[in-house]
Amino acid sequence: MRALFALLLVLIPATAGCRATKDFGRPLPEGSPALLPLGPGEAVPDLRGDFAQRDSALVALGRSLSWMRRPVAKRFFPIEGIEHDRALATLVRLEQVLRTAPDAETFQTTLEQDFEWKKSAGWDGLGGGVLFTGYYTPIFDGRLERDPVFRYPLYGRPDDLVVERDGKVLGMKTPAGTIPYPTRRNLEENRLLEGRGLEVAWLKDPFEAYLCHVQGSAYLRLADGSLFKLGFGGTNGRDYTSLAKVLVADGKASVETADLPGLKAWAERNPDELQAYLWRNERFVFFAPISGTPHGSLDFPVETERSLATDKTLFPRGGPVVVDTRLPDAFGRRVSPFRALLFDQDTGGGIRTAGRGDIYLGVGDQAGERAGKTRAEGQLYYFFVREDLVPGLLAAP
Repeated sequence: MRALFALLLVLIPATAGCRATKDFGRPLPEGSPALLPLGPGEAVPDLRGDFAQRDSALVALGRSLSWMRRPVAKRFFPIEGIEHDRALATLVRLEQVLRTAPDAETFQTTLEQDFEWKKSAGWDGLGGGVLFTGYYTPIFDGRLERDPVFRYPLYGRPDDLVVERDGKVLGMKTPAGTIPYPTRRNLEENRLLEGRGLEVAWLKDPFEAYLCHVQGSAYLRLADGSLFKLGFGGTNGRDYTSLAKVLVADGKASVETADLPGLKAWAERNPDELQAYLWRNERFVFFAPISGTPHGSLDFPVETERSLATDKTLFPRGGPVVVDTRLPDAFGRRVSPFRALLFDQDTGGGIRTAGRGDIYLGVGDQAGERAGKTRAEGQLYYFFVREDLVPGLLAAP
């Protein structure tokens, strides 16, 4: 799994009033569908307002289309009753519509006529809604060599990590066979990665290093002002635990203060407690230098406000989705309705449910401020081209 992980506040109840009734982290009952047909009289989401920004949608669509045409993509279908041919044809037809529709009205009409629409089963398995958060790529000061100030390492992927072709971590290779890979605490406390030439960069702050793990990627500002870019290189396969969740549970923070600025402030005030709390998250992330923008779990770049991270054991990969929720503005201040065409291109490291989704919001402090304040309920829709159109769309030109 090549993932960018959910922000630290994942799994805290959305509002105090929702605590007793809405558990967005609740797994679906075994055998329950992750996608449901729209109910009687339930309208297809209106995307006319997003049509003017279709150029960015086409960039993200092109990446999904390239992936869907790779042989490896067929391994992940069928899922939720969707065959690979239909998933591919959906992207082909959507690209045609985005490029040729003369106006927003025609675009919307074609979406309603040529595609079958479904919605996420959501937190309750009945379509009751999805909690959306945001993730981003941080920029921190860093160095390529350790010194007295920059002494907290980020590590590359070790050669004893055993991973299946689809990214599932099997464990650590040993002479006696494959065993579970050590936890974060075991790796750090016993220095199991030291002396192996795995250090790819160094940071000056342990909490900043941890945030790189949470987000799954980072840009590091070097002494000469250049940026050293790191993307996701794998994990130890252990479960993710939200720092915000455990701090709230232990009475160290409130729901209102457990956003990113609040967590940073807590870490600065409590350096003696910080390490023990970071070890509560057993997942450990490995990094790899990249030349472009961060990649999602389909191994291509993610696009700001066009790439979504979900639970890939439930939902079809790479396809188009509509997110209908609320997002903060560029400065993380005013919250406004957000309804847009996105693509399911990434895997949420802390997401194991149909009731959660993470929207990629870009690079840097401003994106981080916005991501830290993104937390709103909404609805998540998937759509697939009509089955009778598939043969024609996949016919050789």
